[in-house]
Amino acid sequence: MTTKQILYPNTKLWMAAIKPPMYSVAIMPIWVGTAVAFAETKIFNAVVFSIFLAAAILILAWENISNDVFDSETGIDLNKHHSLVNLTGKKSLVFWLGNLCLGLGLLGILAIAFWQQDPTVIGIISVCCGLGYMYQGPPFRLGYQGLGEILCFFAFGPLGMGAAYYSQTQTWSITNLAASAVVGIATSLILFCSHFHQVKDDIAAGKRSPIVRLGTAKGALVLIGFTASIYPLTLLFVLSGLFPVWTLLSWVSLPFAIKLCRHVQENHNQPEKVNNCKFIAVAVHFWSCLLLGVGFILG
Repeated sequence: MTTKQILYPNTKLWMAAIKPPMYSVAIMPIWVGTAVAFAETKIFNAVVFSIFLAAAILILAWENISNDVFDSETGIDLNKHHSLVNLTGKKSLVFWLGNLCLGLGLLGILAIAFWQQDPTVIGIISVCCGLGYMYQGPPFRLGYQGLGEILCFFAFGPLGMGAAYYSQTQTWSITNLAASAVVGIATSLILFCSHFHQVKDDIAAGKRSPIVRLGTAKGALVLIGFTASIYPLTLLFVLSGLFPVWTLLSWVSLPFAIKLCRHVQENHNQPEKVNNCKFIAVAVHFWSCLLLGVGFILG
């Protein structure tokens, strides 16, 4: 019994540190971008898709791991028991593990570029990695200035999906750009939700997150508009002829969106209750983006 009591919390901390649900953030831009490419060109290269998917997951792992390292230097993660640095006590090891993930991820993208004899994809992903570093890495730390959501939108929206589409077709698409706006908003939503429960720690570390700037009450109202925008935007693109009508399948995620907004509205100033809202946001992101891609394929 004592062993179980010791091991179970430790296992939960490790799972919280690894963040398995968060990796849908890496998968969905590749999935939707590839789905749009198939819908428009009937081209699907399974090898490129698989390599790109694995590379995206590795690069996101680097970003998550390196963020723990950079946050440990500012003291913002002092009370974050599931930080990899706090769990291991070995900041240097964690740092180089993150760099290994980055190197392997970029190697995969380089393989695609070499195979296609076209450096465009590796160029775009390099920019995405640069934005990822600027989010938390010194001397930039733009996430501490409240700019993380903007960086997230471009890295996982227009840039990430643009690279996924281009890797399949070696061309560009207005439809893919429009779809990337939906995916970018849904992705930034997760980051926005991650701030509600850590306002005190952010203020202590000098981090001016959007929720620190707005306050939790106004932040909860902004969240409603932020979340709701996904659905009329999709409808607008359907009515304009850019999206097939099947992409309205993404509206099946609406119950998760309603649950998220209600939960944050009721508990925005209660860190112990609102700290799970980012996982509800992950569900909104996963189902809206998954079904958006399905809609393009069916359409």
